[in-house]
Amino acid sequence: MNDNPLDQLIRHLAGLPGLGPRSARRVALHLINRKDDILIPLARTLEATAQTIKICSACGNIDHADPCRICTDRARDQRQICVVASVADLWAIERTGGYRGLYHILGGVLSALDGVRPEDLRLQQLVTRVGDLQPQEVILALSATVDGQATAHVIMDLLREAPVKISRLAHGVPVGGELDYLDDGTIMTAMRSRAAV
Repeated sequence: MNDNPLDQLIRHLAGLPGLGPRSARRVALHLINRKDDILIPLARTLEATAQTIKICSACGNIDHADPCRICTDRARDQRQICVVASVADLWAIERTGGYRGLYHILGGVLSALDGVRPEDLRLQQLVTRVGDLQPQEVILALSATVDGQATAHVIMDLLREAPVKISRLAHGVPVGGELDYLDDGTIMTAMRSRAAV
């Protein structure tokens, strides 16, 4: 391939999650065929986003302001901090509308295979934040994977001396899930986490 703008576009699109070279070519063709109503506005939006987006120095969220809108929203419950691995996890929780506290984004989870160490995550910032804000509860909303659980244990150790309640998201049978279709680990976790009715 020559290094012309179309080839560069296809190469950049192919680097996005869920897009391979063939899908990237189809998207590029669609964008070019809809140049005036999709491609040019998209290019302007990407440029504006690149120039204005910031990482919140308090929680790690992405926003147009630092600190972000969530951290500066006085209507949020300052007594709770929900710890998540990524901005995508924050968005997923916010989408539910059921949580009104603050967040802390770690920037990933510990992973020996991927070489992610404690110093690669925003763990010390969390400890400092808990010390400064003195929340009543830290909610560990990390994945139920080995890496997510290892990260949760490290956080519990780091906050061991802090006068704060540490809770985790419930794990187990999803709403609408049928036992016959669930894996053994999910069923066992649900059995251990059962609650009185």
